[in-house]
Amino acid sequence: MAGAKETPRQKLISLMYLVFITMLALNVSKEVLDGFGQMFVKLKSANARVAESNEIYYQKISVNAEEKEGKWIGHERTAGEIKKTSDEFYNRIQEIKNQITEKQREKDPELKEYSQMDKGEALDLIFFDANGVSPAGVEFIDMINNYKMRVIQVFGSQFPKYISLVEERFFTGDQNNNVKNKDGQDQPWLSSNFEGFPLVSSLAKLTMMQNDIRLTESDVLTTLMGKELELETGVTESNYITLLKTEKGAYYQGETFDGSVILGRKGGAQNPNKVDLTLDGSPLKAGDYDLIPGGVKLKVGAGRPGDHTIKGDLVFLNDGVESKIPVDQSFAVIAKPNSAVISADKMNVVYRGVDNPMTISIPGIPDSKVKASAPGLRRVKGSKYNMVPGKGRQLSIVASGSLPDGQNISTKTTFRIKDIPRPSGVVRGQSGNVTIPKNNLAISTIGAVLDDFDFDIKLETVSFKFKAPGQPTINVTGSKLNDRAKSALRRVKAGQAVQIFDIKVRNPKNPSYKFKKVSPVICEIVN
Repeated sequence: MAGAKETPRQKLISLMYLVFITMLALNVSKEVLDGFGQMFVKLKSANARVAESNEIYYQKISVNAEEKEGKWIGHERTAGEIKKTSDEFYNRIQEIKNQITEKQREKDPELKEYSQMDKGEALDLIFFDANGVSPAGVEFIDMINNYKMRVIQVFGSQFPKYISLVEERFFTGDQNNNVKNKDGQDQPWLSSNFEGFPLVSSLAKLTMMQNDIRLTESDVLTTLMGKELELETGVTESNYITLLKTEKGAYYQGETFDGSVILGRKGGAQNPNKVDLTLDGSPLKAGDYDLIPGGVKLKVGAGRPGDHTIKGDLVFLNDGVESKIPVDQSFAVIAKPNSAVISADKMNVVYRGVDNPMTISIPGIPDSKVKASAPGLRRVKGSKYNMVPGKGRQLSIVASGSLPDGQNISTKTTFRIKDIPRPSGVVRGQSGNVTIPKNNLAISTIGAVLDDFDFDIKLETVSFKFKAPGQPTINVTGSKLNDRAKSALRRVKAGQAVQIFDIKVRNPKNPSYKFKKVSPVICEIVN
């Protein structure tokens, strides 16, 4: 009967049923919490890897700005603004994560007991109060929106296609920071994502936001480094220019001019379908040129001394559509030598710290009668010299001699003096991010190389620093891991990365030369 009292047996059955339902709920909750916990760990690991990769790109942009200047100075400024803004936002999120996990860390220092992170009061007390979103919550929303706007202002203005991606990553609702709930009612974005959620869920979401920050940095850096350039496939005026390629800078009267007019884009290998060119106003005939991939090779007389102009069009057909590439080039013809020829054998600058081989000669004058002078310049044999520059930013070489008709020639040429480029740290000959077994790293040689440097300098490693996750930095003398570093390496787990940085090197042939800071090597351990 409805009004009858439950017997002790019925009470026991009811109690067991409630316990059973509660246990089912707890099991589901534990699985969900574990899932968020695993996502939290993977995102932390991903953030570390992206940060390491970004740091290498930051260094490369800095090196390019120092050595190449030009557009790289602006790229370095953009990268610096993005790094500063991103680090501020990332670190503020980390402060919040540290604050809400403070009590949990007392009993779970490594934050691995995900089933115990089912309460979210710590974050609720920061982001919410009796009136809804707290001032600290409003500040957090403002920080997200300010970061989004700053990235769009600094980077999106240069590369508009990234604006929608940045807005999507850091979406906080409408202009009032509201979103629609399941009932179609407005709800603060912050409440929708964090209010009442378990601690581990909020940790995963905040770490995901940090991941979005690092990925945004990566997008900026890879674009500045030129990895997102999109090349057009057709031959049009917008993606091609014409260049004049010659075997030498000037031609003597009576010589055959063998210059080539080519397209100024790598990969433009299509032959012109039609050539409409003039030389000093006279049309070129079919026998005056050969069609070559990307242009024409001229076979005309050099003409009288002076400047000569080539004008007209190279005509290409793309899917039946005719594209005309305008040509407006010139070349010079000289009657006899009137200046010295001074050139560096390997480069258009001279480098401090090495012997720079140079050729100094005056056409028509024997090498033995040519005099060349400059601080640090030494004749080796004939027209071959060695230049060892000293201090300063530039130097001038004066070459002089007399032509057979008695005319004296004296020419001063100025060269820029540059330091040797920044070396790149290497492990087993690999730089940047290296994947390597633990045992191989233990016996590997730590060194440095000068990438794309024209001089063959064998660098000798003096010392370096070794940093394993969660362990103090170890100073190592020489080029191999010492016992302390090997001991630290043995405690590194697969998938973790160690850092080898502050690598000190010297040139055995010039030990007094001070190299620039060597770029670090990040080694991911595979077993």
